[in-house]
Amino acid sequence: MNLYIRLLKYVKPYWFKLFIAIVCTLIVSLTAPLLAYLVKPFLDDVFIRKDVVMLYTLVAVLPVLYLINGLSAYGQSFFMGYAGLKVLMDIRNDLYEHIISLPLDVYNKKSTGKLMSRITNDVNFMQGAVTSVIKDLLQQGLTIIGLTAVAFYQNWRLALIAIFVMPFAFYLLVVIGHRLRKISKKGQERIADITSILQETFSGIRIVKGFGMEDFETKRFKEHNRGYFNISLKGIRVGEITSPLIEFLGTLCAVIVLYYGGMKVINDEMTAGTFFSFLVAVGFLYRPVKALSKTNNSLQQALAAAERVFAILDMPTEKRLEKKDAIELPPFAMDIQFKNVSFKYESSDSDVLSDINITIKKGEVIAFVGTSGGGKTTLVNLIPRFFEPTGGEILIDGANIGDATIFSLRKQISLVSQDVMLFNDTVRNNIAYGRFDVSLEKVMDAAKAAYAHQFIIKTPEGYDTVIGERGVRLSGGERQRIAIARAILKDSPILILDEATSSLDTESEFMVQKALENLMKNRTTFVIAHRLSTIQHADRIAVVDEGKIKEIGRHDELLRSSGLYKRLYKMQFRDEKESQPDLAILEG
Repeated sequence: MNLYIRLLKYVKPYWFKLFIAIVCTLIVSLTAPLLAYLVKPFLDDVFIRKDVVMLYTLVAVLPVLYLINGLSAYGQSFFMGYAGLKVLMDIRNDLYEHIISLPLDVYNKKSTGKLMSRITNDVNFMQGAVTSVIKDLLQQGLTIIGLTAVAFYQNWRLALIAIFVMPFAFYLLVVIGHRLRKISKKGQERIADITSILQETFSGIRIVKGFGMEDFETKRFKEHNRGYFNISLKGIRVGEITSPLIEFLGTLCAVIVLYYGGMKVINDEMTAGTFFSFLVAVGFLYRPVKALSKTNNSLQQALAAAERVFAILDMPTEKRLEKKDAIELPPFAMDIQFKNVSFKYESSDSDVLSDINITIKKGEVIAFVGTSGGGKTTLVNLIPRFFEPTGGEILIDGANIGDATIFSLRKQISLVSQDVMLFNDTVRNNIAYGRFDVSLEKVMDAAKAAYAHQFIIKTPEGYDTVIGERGVRLSGGERQRIAIARAILKDSPILILDEATSSLDTESEFMVQKALENLMKNRTTFVIAHRLSTIQHADRIAVVDEGKIKEIGRHDELLRSSGLYKRLYKMQFRDEKESQPDLAILEG
């Protein structure tokens, strides 16, 4: 009930449309009782008493009655459908906005496909609860009340016999509905698994084809699809049993009513019109009861989906994790300090980072190197608060970033990573990313600074060229330079470069490195790099190993120290010969 009440809150803004739909529903629900009542005068007055006036009256009334019923049914469906679709749109909007506001650790725990399934499949299941359930509960409920009143008006003894089955029918609805909700929830989880497989397979299609794993992925999909089939079949088996059971109970009552009522008519204790009016009312009565059983099934499926959707909506967003009195972080002016910073993932027993103490001055370039898994990326991810330190504090100009609003913090940070994320949009929109007020001239200036302008103007439509999903129509180096242009245009004082050149060939790396030099000018830069050649000119190099900063200094200082940095340097440059192609040739 709490779930449904919470769901109905989304209906509130559209109460007027819903009110019109309810009025139409009231009219439609009165039609069946009125028709049942008219059976008595039709039989007794027209066929038995030969009343012509009554015949004319009924002939005139019935078309009008059905016209009003038809128009009301249309109004009911249209306005209820309008309100329902609006509610679904609002739920999807809220869910999407909420999901992209969740902390990064949620994405580490839940697959992207399953989160997508919440927005698509689960919300679709909720449509029944918002539209048809409200309509059917009102319409069928009022119809049952009206028909029951007609039945009691005609003969209360027969009515008691006829409605004797009602409590058993509604008990069946409750029991089967409870069972159906569990099955529906499992079915929605299976759909989420299928969506997750689709997302993984399609986004990694090159790996699938490169390893010849089409058959493996097909088999994996079929197994999950078979699981969804089995649970869906179980749902049909449970859901569809209600109608036959209610019909069987109804038939038993009908036999008793026919016998008892027939004897009353034969003994002249009841007119044929009264009996058939009662019989039509009872006959009409079982149809809405049967409809309510299907409505209940839809409701349980919708509530199972709502349970999953609201479970996501109840997760605290990054904004909710902010302090109530969070400050707006002023423009970065002096330094960034790590004071006794430690970090541990929820699923881990040991610290990923421990006792990190370092101060980075404004304009300084500091590089973090070390073995894989040492904690380099985790360390820089603490700066934009992708993760929160489990100990210590990070200060920007003396202010704890945990006391600042996330927006004011991230506004001052640009990020360029190894895994470049570009959107299926134009080059211009990817560089400007969400800033529609930026002129083309500023976009071009950023592209030129990133050494991207030359290849952009060679594309079919220049800055209006659509680059495909994740920039698939561009090379790795071109994608990276678009990302750098985006960071240049943002013009943030703090820059994080996370393996920005690690996956590029020598020529592409050289071009990207030149673009990065333009990006790094007058910015405080944190660089994570495996290729030590790219960070030799950093102001300081910090060697991170086993979650701690083991060494720190300039390139030449660290080489003289005979520590981990020197070993890494020797391993990397043992057989490697540096080759830097001419920039003018590459720019062509």
